[in-house]
Amino acid sequence: MNKKISLVEASIVLSLIILSISIGVIGLKLSPNITILFAISVSIFYMVIKKMPLGMVNNGIVSGLKPGIIPIFIFLLVGALIAVWIQAGIIPTLMVVGFNIISVKWFVPSVFLVCAIVGSAVGSAFTVMSTIGIAFFGIGTTLGLNEALIVGAIVSGSVFGDKMSPLSESTNLASAIVGADLFKHIKHLMWSTIPAFIVSLILFAVLGMNNTTADLSEIDTVVNVLEANFSISMWAMIPIALMLICAWKKIPAIITILLNVIVGIIMILIQSPSTSINSIAKVVESGFVANTGNASIDALLSRGGIESMMPTVALIILTLSLGGILMEMGLITLVINALVKKLTATWQLIVVTLLSSIGVNLFIGEQFLSVILPGNAFKEAFKEKNIDPVVLSRTLEDGGTVINYLIPWGIAGSFVASTFGVPTLTYLPFAFFSLLSPVFSIISAITGIGVMYTTDEKEESMV
Repeated sequence: MNKKISLVEASIVLSLIILSISIGVIGLKLSPNITILFAISVSIFYMVIKKMPLGMVNNGIVSGLKPGIIPIFIFLLVGALIAVWIQAGIIPTLMVVGFNIISVKWFVPSVFLVCAIVGSAVGSAFTVMSTIGIAFFGIGTTLGLNEALIVGAIVSGSVFGDKMSPLSESTNLASAIVGADLFKHIKHLMWSTIPAFIVSLILFAVLGMNNTTADLSEIDTVVNVLEANFSISMWAMIPIALMLICAWKKIPAIITILLNVIVGIIMILIQSPSTSINSIAKVVESGFVANTGNASIDALLSRGGIESMMPTVALIILTLSLGGILMEMGLITLVINALVKKLTATWQLIVVTLLSSIGVNLFIGEQFLSVILPGNAFKEAFKEKNIDPVVLSRTLEDGGTVINYLIPWGIAGSFVASTFGVPTLTYLPFAFFSLLSPVFSIISAITGIGVMYTTDEKEESMV
């Protein structure tokens, strides 16, 4: 199909698609679902004009949806996990513990650090955000902090942990796709990750001190309400320990989350033996509804359930379908391959690889594909210039894995918005780690700091 499409034509079509989505979501404040559906219609119309077989639409949708099947299933389980963990008192217990040990002044940087540590241990940003992230969000809103700032700290810490963990699927994928050693890849990530982490920590510390309007007496009120309406006990730490054990044993995320849902249900039945299976099933399906008498706490803890994830699932299906159709037509591959041929200097190759990963995120909205497609496309170019594979794997993570959390129609971005009820574009300015990672990656490329080669001497074409 590429023979029927020129590079200029492919670039124009892709630009029009991303422009229409951006105008719809950012300018007109339309639902991403509507803008993505419009983009799909434009793509099909273009196929008709080019007289392409319309069967490519179905093929593209099927191939596009394959990478999203596991994330979709995980999202549904996460919805159930949130609801069960609230009713079982696990998240309320984390909130009470947090109120007792975390300083108001240092709350925001503490959230960033704790999420980073737990994320490194667990290897899943989604798991961290949907568990302790929910608890931190509750504490932060009670303290009167900016919701977007809190979510930015949670996302930044979780993504850092996910990126640096040897248990992370995305980290393993990035190293595998380029043929790099996993731990050498993680070590090399530090060239961009550590500066982004330090600057993010400083920004969260400064903003955290200037954004609180907390009345400390209100915190006591919240703690009393939580203790009166939920089972607050150190037994609630059991599921947290189970989650860490599962990560240590490298048990898949689906099984880990499902086990925690089951443990949460068992805890509910132990705490309230009279609780019916039907009522628990309703919570799993529709979410937990808090009735504490405190409006703010009720609004905060009335969430979760499989149904709560359906809008996110719908967006994922549409986004991946669009990406699949574009890939089936060969537009994205055509543009990336054309870029590879025009690059001469090492820094150009790294920067364009980074921008390609960001571009795939924008067009397809799936973080794994934002690693796989540019990784396969640029791997030979890096090899020809004797650039160490870990440079490519780091670049893929800096432009692929972390950026997906900033895309409103991306799998990760829509998950965060659905979990915390804060739109992606609202928390985006505070997701410092995701914003800074590609910046330091570009600095590394231009200065040559952290750029390794497989031979001792650099060829002249690399300069």
